[in-house]
Amino acid sequence: MKLETIKVGRIVNAHGIKGEVRVQPRDGDPSFLTRFKTFYIDGKPVTPTANHVHKSLVLMKFPGVDDMNAALSYKDKDLYIRRADARLPEGEYFDDELLGLEVYDADSGACLGELTAVDPYPAHKVYTVRGAREYLIPAVKDVFIKSVDLDLNRMEVHVWEGLATDEH
Repeated sequence: MKLETIKVGRIVNAHGIKGEVRVQPRDGDPSFLTRFKTFYIDGKPVTPTANHVHKSLVLMKFPGVDDMNAALSYKDKDLYIRRADARLPEGEYFDDELLGLEVYDADSGACLGELTAVDPYPAHKVYTVRGAREYLIPAVKDVFIKSVDLDLNRMEVHVWEGLATDEH
């Protein structure tokens, strides 16, 4: 599904007494968040005056937030970016964009169902597809995932024996 904004993190606390906030990245490398100039909190654009990685978190300083109490007012708020600003490489998508896609068997053309979950695993992500049956499909391009078309709300996959959860 085409999205205007993508959730990229959550403000988990204040950091220090000068108004910085700690941002827990949603997934992936925290330095990804340092590439952006504008974020959205509660639908409003915010341009941090400082944005850098600290351990596994990102520390940000917002204009007008100059002490710990002001920073604490942002605690538990989600941080978004505009999808257009992300500039992901061709063929890469955010997990939220994939949710709701109709998934088809690339060989038979049969509709398997809807992509309902994306779960991270050590080797790769796994897509849960629910229809008449439930499938757990490894997110491996060209092996299991043939194509993704957000405009058509469609994903084509190669179905292997054992991907349906009710197969033994």
